[in-house]
Amino acid sequence: MDIGQHTSHQYNQELEHVRNQSLQMGGLVEEQLGKALRALMENDSQLGEEVAYSDYRVNRLEVEIDEACTQIIARRQPAAGDLRLVISLIKSVTDLERIGDEAEKIARHAISTEGLASSLHTALRHLGDHVREMLRRTLDTMARMDAETARQIADSDLQIDAEFDVLSRQLLTHMMEDPRTIRDSLNVLWCARSLERIGDHCKNICEYVIYLVEGKDVRHTNRPKLGAEATP
Repeated sequence: MDIGQHTSHQYNQELEHVRNQSLQMGGLVEEQLGKALRALMENDSQLGEEVAYSDYRVNRLEVEIDEACTQIIARRQPAAGDLRLVISLIKSVTDLERIGDEAEKIARHAISTEGLASSLHTALRHLGDHVREMLRRTLDTMARMDAETARQIADSDLQIDAEFDVLSRQLLTHMMEDPRTIRDSLNVLWCARSLERIGDHCKNICEYVIYLVEGKDVRHTNRPKLGAEATP
């Protein structure tokens, strides 16, 4: 899907600018998540603090994009594909901001966690790598406005949910076997929960891409059948 061309060159520029801003915001969020996970895995409290105190950049972009979209709606009265683009951007940047919030939470846990047991380290790293890849693919799909790939990515959230369940059970067993690990194990659990929520936000963004391209709202459909429900 391409952004339509209009008789007003300024209108085209406004749409392209707000779209580019949303992709820039996605890049910042992806960077935040990568650094937050590295801080946690490497027990780097300084890097954790850097991520925790840089979230203002993402928040500022969300406000700027919302304001720009509001101005477009008020001044241009977009219709059809243009209106879907503006609506999907407004919704997507909300999810991107929340991904940034979850990355900040992980970074703050990295500051207070003393270290991870090797088994937990491996499981959390695997979940983190999976979520980072999902976010990367989501942002790529958002840039290319690829509904078919968006459908595939949205469905993959089920795998992240399953990984989170396995890690949660491992953490509970770890805490029962050695109560001295309860504090750090709970920190890991909250980090895993943040990663699981990031997967949910990626799924939401993919659903907005499907809405933008195909004009179909596939939210709240049965996830294993998302592809079938969204196919014309």
